[in-house]
Amino acid sequence: MLPRFAVNRPVTVLMATLAVSTFGLLAVQNLPVDLLPDLSYPTLTIQTEYPDAAPETVEQFVTRPVEEAVGVIPGVREMRSQSRSSLSEVVLEFEWGESMDTAGLDVRERLGLVELPREAEIPRVLRFDPSLEPIMRLGFSGDRDLDELRQLADRWLKPRLESVVGVAAAKVRGGLDAEIVVEADEDRLAALGLTPADLALALSQENVNQPGGTLRDFNAIYLVRTMHEFEDLEQIRRTVVRESHSGRVRVEDVARVFRGHRDRDEITRLGGREVVEIDLHRQGTANTVAVAQAVQERLEELREEMPKDLHIETLTDLSAYITAAIQMVWSAAWIGGLLAILVLFFFLRDLRATSIIALTIPVSVVATFLFMDQAGVSLNIMSLGGLALGIGMLVDNSIVVLEAIDRRRAEGLERAQAAIKGAGEVAGAVTAATLTTVAVFFPIVFVQGVAGQLFRDQAITVCLSLTTSLVVSLTLIPALSGLSARSGFKAASRFAGRRQAGAEPLPFTFRFATFELDPIGNGRSLISRIATIAAFPLRFLVLLVMLAVGALWWAFERLFRVATAPVGMALKGVS
Repeated sequence: MLPRFAVNRPVTVLMATLAVSTFGLLAVQNLPVDLLPDLSYPTLTIQTEYPDAAPETVEQFVTRPVEEAVGVIPGVREMRSQSRSSLSEVVLEFEWGESMDTAGLDVRERLGLVELPREAEIPRVLRFDPSLEPIMRLGFSGDRDLDELRQLADRWLKPRLESVVGVAAAKVRGGLDAEIVVEADEDRLAALGLTPADLALALSQENVNQPGGTLRDFNAIYLVRTMHEFEDLEQIRRTVVRESHSGRVRVEDVARVFRGHRDRDEITRLGGREVVEIDLHRQGTANTVAVAQAVQERLEELREEMPKDLHIETLTDLSAYITAAIQMVWSAAWIGGLLAILVLFFFLRDLRATSIIALTIPVSVVATFLFMDQAGVSLNIMSLGGLALGIGMLVDNSIVVLEAIDRRRAEGLERAQAAIKGAGEVAGAVTAATLTTVAVFFPIVFVQGVAGQLFRDQAITVCLSLTTSLVVSLTLIPALSGLSARSGFKAASRFAGRRQAGAEPLPFTFRFATFELDPIGNGRSLISRIATIAAFPLRFLVLLVMLAVGALWWAFERLFRVATAPVGMALKGVS
């Protein structure tokens, strides 16, 4: 059925091939690029900060209440926690197939019922595993003090980078974390009958920012809030610790107040100079290369806003490694296709047959990209590996069909009749062979877990490429094999019947080089001749289509460069 339709309607087949190839070229530019398929583990991380708290205190007052609240959520398979100084992290692992959006809502609902210490911050639910490596590491430096750089990174850079689509968290490391130090003089305190607890109580009572109720005035309601926070060091020094008939004791009488920094546990250096490091983690479902590109665009905006004495440099970028790895796999696939064509020419010793089969490889690959885009498959090592694996099998169906056509040609049949009969004889065989291979790879799509996510893209790519090659071998190859250099695209069955019947040739024939155009109508009237000549550009367009399809092989090598051109420009700063 398909071979007969392809031979009788070669223009339709070529136009459909050109359309699919064009859409495939457009689709490959939209395919996301990543190192591996989306290995989105069903995990949620609950991160709670408890400043200046020891690990034992964090575990008792933060970690355990959070675990008791979220441990009863349906679908939780495993729960693990880590309590560190000033930080609690609880990681929840759900069953495969659980909706993480619904799970996130359940976790936030449970956390709203947890009573945490007043000093603890609101828990954050993050869809990434803190144990994973950051996709980008940035260095923030400038002609300023390290504590000022750290504050700028925390208050200015971090919120702007976390607002980038796909960025889950931005962690600031290194530099000096500024804090106000009140260094008590124990001898002075003892002489005045005070303790360090009295000093701490006086400071906490004076540093107040809390709601004070509401005030109604006719139809207006005013919110009252007590705001008495320290704004500078002098206010801290002038704070009264104790007031009696003998006088007032202020903080400056029993302690020394100064601006210091917390104890440092890590240092980041760039070119021998200490800088502030910012680690960017992606969301579990985000594309690494797309996120890195979006971050680079945001960095360009930030560099225009920053003063000239501040600088942001990219220390490491995982997307650069991903791009290089994908390019290597892509080059291997391209070289494999070229070697396959050379081997075919060595055994076939027929330039026409080799050219027809060689044309099916880029057409099948480009068409596969279109269906990969619809199936949600990204360009990664596994999918391109499946494509490289399928390139060797793409020509199998084409060789079988072409060999059957040549065998019919040897029997004396014309090209069109040989294409119809030869391709029709082996259509069932090549279909069965292709479906056998598809039946091996397709069940991998239904495998769950890490193995299923890892090999899913490869299985889908192999199935799509083989199915596409089957359609191409039963349509494009018979159409091209049935073409005659003299009669062009006319169907051989109709005109062969006319010659066998001994009918007189049509009186009007339009010739161009070796092509012969059959008339539209009776060929005698002026209208018929004008219509025949006017239709020539359309027929000539078919020749241009064939040349365009032949140029696809040249474009095959450059497809990946076109697809990742924006990424390459964004990664210039990395190199």
